[in-house]
Amino acid sequence: MSGGRKLDPQERILWGKVAKSARALPGRMKDILEYEKEEERQQAAAEAAVKAAAISKAAPVPPSEVMQLGPKKPPAGIHHPLEKPTQRKLAKGRLAIEARLDLHGMFQDEAHDLLLDFLERAHRRGLRHVLVITGKGSSMGSEGVLRRAVPLWFSKMEFRFLISSYEWAARHHGGEGAMYVRLSRSRGERL
Repeated sequence: MSGGRKLDPQERILWGKVAKSARALPGRMKDILEYEKEEERQQAAAEAAVKAAAISKAAPVPPSEVMQLGPKKPPAGIHHPLEKPTQRKLAKGRLAIEARLDLHGMFQDEAHDLLLDFLERAHRRGLRHVLVITGKGSSMGSEGVLRRAVPLWFSKMEFRFLISSYEWAARHHGGEGAMYVRLSRSRGERL
C-alpha cells in the first residue's frame, strides 16, 4: 500500500483485534513493551500539558506577578523541525546529503545500534546533513515499526546531542519512509 490514507474508526478497531491476536517473535516482546511504555509516557505528558494549559487559561495571573524575561531559549537537546529553505535545498539537491543509512528490514535493536553508530561517526567527521531511510512499513494499513520508532529514539539522551533537527524527506528521497537529519555542530565549531 503506497498510501497516505488514514484508517477509519471501524478499520482501527479491526486492526486492533488482529494485532492483539498476533504473537511477537521470540526476544521481541521486550522491545514491544518498551515501545508501548514510551508511547504511554508521551501520551500522559501530552495530556498533562493540555490540562496545564487549561488551568493556566482558567486562572489568569495578575500583571504584578508576571515576570518579563526576554525571548525564551529552548532547553538544550530539544529538536526543532528543519527550516523550510534548508529542506527545499536538500530536496532539490542544492544542499548535499553527505551520508545515507538504510534501515530497511532490520529489527529494532539492530537498527538502533546501527543508527547510533552511524550518527556518532558522521558527527565526529563534521558532517551536517544525512539521510536516514526507515521504510514506510508494509503491514496492512499500519505505519512501519522503524518509521515510528526512529523519531522516538531521537529524543533519547544518546541521540539528543548529536541531532539539531530532522524532517521527513522529499518524495524522491523516500518521502515519509526517510528523514533528513541535520547533525549538531561539534563544540567550538563555527560557521
